[in-house]
Amino acid sequence: MSKNPANYQLVLNECRRQIDSPYRALPVPPLPLVITGVTGVAGYGTLAYFQSRFPEKVFGVVQETDVDFPAPNLIYSNLRDYEAMSGLFDRAGVRAILDCAGNCALKACQLDRRIAWDLNVEIVRNLARYSRERSIRLVHLSVDMVFKGRPRGAYKDGEPTCPANVYGESMVAGERAVAELDPYAATLRISMPMGISYNWHAGAIDWIAARFRPNRPATLYYNEVRTPTYVDEMARVFREFLCNDFSGVVNCGGARQVSLYQMAQIINRTGGFAPELLYGMRIEESCPVPPRVRNCSLDSSKLAEILGYSPFTPWPGDRNHLPDSRRWHYNRRPNEPGSTPYMNRVLCFSPTLYAKGVDYLADLF
Repeated sequence: MSKNPANYQLVLNECRRQIDSPYRALPVPPLPLVITGVTGVAGYGTLAYFQSRFPEKVFGVVQETDVDFPAPNLIYSNLRDYEAMSGLFDRAGVRAILDCAGNCALKACQLDRRIAWDLNVEIVRNLARYSRERSIRLVHLSVDMVFKGRPRGAYKDGEPTCPANVYGESMVAGERAVAELDPYAATLRISMPMGISYNWHAGAIDWIAARFRPNRPATLYYNEVRTPTYVDEMARVFREFLCNDFSGVVNCGGARQVSLYQMAQIINRTGGFAPELLYGMRIEESCPVPPRVRNCSLDSSKLAEILGYSPFTPWPGDRNHLPDSRRWHYNRRPNEPGSTPYMNRVLCFSPTLYAKGVDYLADLF
């Protein structure tokens, strides 16, 4: 396995270096808080943020098999077992749930619907049932892939869902389960979370880098377009919604549309990988299984209205890292920085969350 040298302690320390918010003082969420899905990119970075702010009061929920998960304050629970889950949560005195879990293995979900429904629907139903019965706050994460995509994307809140594959269908079903069982809960539709992964090869950044690092090629799509978001900024938004009384579904995507091919270009160049390893194609040229989304970018203007500010820095935060052609990643300056530590900093951590600009590129991983 090709590894990213960053680990949980380094991510936790990085969270401590950052300011809480450049926009306003953030409220304290209901505590104790449990966070599910912490082995995923969004959950991993979010757990580090909350544990850096509220140590001993934030628990990560992992499966019994995740004995090597590096974070403290873990609850080992089978969330499929409602009675067992309830007993563990009750003993911890849980006052809020942030549900970051989800099975996004697109091909596995497509080939066996039970895989998608197990985590993306049935476990969500258990969490929503628990939160409603205990009158505690639930914030559930859904995804942009509840939409199949269209030429210009920019799906607004309230538009009818139209998933392209079984994974998207299961996420729609999860949204409906939350609405049915806990109408006071908030569901946030995130797009592509940009952060470091637990297993060093999940998520866009680590998966693509894990292809390039041992000099293996990667092929990404020109016309699959998302609205990527720094995970550390997402964590601040989750904190806001844990504290407010918003109910229903709201888009929570980033501020810039970026294609998967462009993401790979950015990772290739900032990571200092060989440019010839990257290939691109249109989705129509590959007939993928499962079916891929096209431009399912989100219009998150309602989110800004709810919060009173626009919470997301366009990813990537430095416009010098934004491709302007399909060969942009070949056009490197002499002595241009390019390494895994540099890639981690500029692609996984928002430049907006540092008190001083000089702190952003100091003490690279």
